[in-house]
Amino acid sequence: MGLRETKKQQTRTAIADAALELFREHGFDQVTVAEVARHAGVSTNTVFNYFPAKEDLFFDRQTEVEGQLATLVRDRAPGTCPVETIRDDLLTAMQQDDPMLGLHPGALRFWQVIHESPALRAREREIGEHAEAALATALAEHPPSTASTPNNADLPVLALLAGAIAGTHRAALREIQRRVMSGEPPARARDAVAPAALQAFNLLCLGLHSNAADRTSPERQLSQQARGNQRRHA
Repeated sequence: MGLRETKKQQTRTAIADAALELFREHGFDQVTVAEVARHAGVSTNTVFNYFPAKEDLFFDRQTEVEGQLATLVRDRAPGTCPVETIRDDLLTAMQQDDPMLGLHPGALRFWQVIHESPALRAREREIGEHAEAALATALAEHPPSTASTPNNADLPVLALLAGAIAGTHRAALREIQRRVMSGEPPARARDAVAPAALQAFNLLCLGLHSNAADRTSPERQLSQQARGNQRRHA
């Protein structure tokens, strides 16, 4: 990345950080773009050059989030099940307390700001829809290689599969959010949701693999994955 691009990225990050600070303190609907600009030390036009809409200031990593599941499917090893790839990525993120899951002290206020704003709730739903559509495209390009794999041309089936996978992923994150917002410690919320997420994804595998029912038990899978993560980070 050249000096010009580095400077642009730094400006973008500074604006987003300034906006989030104001949103957390006052709420999304109570803060104007002009106030964000003053807080960041730039002009209002500069803010709009980097963030076309006010919601973009809050969800400044929207593009990354929308493409996450699709990227996992495209980059998975040949012959690997897309459901298991997404499942294992989520479980690993939980075990490592990935900040994107909201398992950190500042996440509670972040979620509260979303729940207080109809505009942010609408954008959150839009992000989920875009992520699901991107996943459907990735599945069409890199379909599951099993005996029950739908024909590549059968895009409606892949779209439904994408909806099931993305919906399960989204529901797991929402359950963590619900538990933390109700006062449950993040670590306890994570430990409660992880085995449930594993079971839910395994149920999806039943539709793709004839031998899915014979696979390792959820408890043993979690234990095996934890040991694998320990070896990778040793």
